Amino acid sequence: MPTELPRVRRVLELSEEERQCACGCTLVEIGEDISEQVDIIPARVQVIQHVRKKYACKSCDDTIKVAPKAKVLLPKSIASGNTLAYVITSKYADGLPLYRLSGILARYGIELSRQTLSESVLKVADKIKRLTDHLKQQLIDSAVLFMDETRVQVLNEPGKTPESPSYMWVQRGGLPSKPIVQFHYDPGRSADTAKGLLKDFEGTLMSDGYPAYRIVAKHQGLIHLCCWAHSRRKFIDAQKAQPKGKTGKADMAINFIAKLYAVEKHTKDRDAAQRHHARQQTSGPVLEQFHAWLLKSQQQVPPKTALGKAVNYTLAYWPELSRYIENGRWPIDNNPAENAIRPFVIGRKNWLFSHSQRGAKASASLYSLIETAKANGKEPYRYLSWLFERLPGTSRENIEVLMPWNMPE
Repeated sequence: MPTELPRVRRVLELSEEERQCACGCTLVEIGEDISEQVDIIPARVQVIQHVRKKYACKSCDDTIKVAPKAKVLLPKSIASGNTLAYVITSKYADGLPLYRLSGILARYGIELSRQTLSESVLKVADKIKRLTDHLKQQLIDSAVLFMDETRVQVLNEPGKTPESPSYMWVQRGGLPSKPIVQFHYDPGRSADTAKGLLKDFEGTLMSDGYPAYRIVAKHQGLIHLCCWAHSRRKFIDAQKAQPKGKTGKADMAINFIAKLYAVEKHTKDRDAAQRHHARQQTSGPVLEQFHAWLLKSQQQVPPKTALGKAVNYTLAYWPELSRYIENGRWPIDNNPAENAIRPFVIGRKNWLFSHSQRGAKASASLYSLIETAKANGKEPYRYLSWLFERLPGTSRENIEVLMPWNMPE
């Protein structure tokens, strides 16, 4: 059980009669056995009254003063900062659609329609724009930037049918002590979008083999790395296409990649210099053998088969795949970005689509805050509750104090 959780002791004792020994003596306490259970108490709903005192002068008829209004996140909303944190965490961290949240609140006697909740979420997204802008400014200074993208359906997309896909892009970077996850919605998946997201970036880019990343990296002179996990996935698909119970070339390729990851596992807790040395000594020869095997296999395997596609993909991106061994600080795969985008993919299965571009952009902003909080070891609801209480009284110049890494434990 987490040690930080509060403990409620329920002590079980023997009665006075049961403490009597057969010899006539009274038993004395010598210790205790403790067992623990998690005790979850359902949400408690309460109403916060903001009482503004009025003052008048006894001598003057027209002198009346009223205490200032409370600084709240959404002044005209009946939802407090804690309520908004609960709703946003439920949707964006737990994948719960707003119509279900509306039904849950109704059980507590609170009538908030899906439309009302949706509009509140959109307004909160507007309020946190200065935070997400701040994250973008810091993200561009990353030494290594991970990128990925996935589909999102937007029903009311100008110039597009409701069935046509739009995209949610994700970037992960920042300092090791201050990781940042940034989501960005865009109607398309072109190189222009990637170019805009990488504007002014001068570090190392890690991605999968989507051609837009290669185009932008070449245009901006970036060091570009490609993801070995993505390549391995293609060989896994080829392995599944093999006759059942038989091994083949796909297994050999997976074995080569496993040797590369074994080096990463062995050097996980070492510094960059030691990792670089291990990669040069062990991973380098494995890569040479694997490359030779791929070239030979390319001549033997039909290009349109699952194995042929895996071989040709790996060879096409070989410079970007093999470059990681040149620096002990460079990653072997794009897993940090894929892990960051996974909650969005899971949530999408529940809420299915966004109604408008405004909704998709709001989702990007809120996912950015929640996933950055999680990356910094903060529980999303606690962070949002803390943030929403302080945001109304914090100036744009002091926005850094509201970043997840500055939240007290």
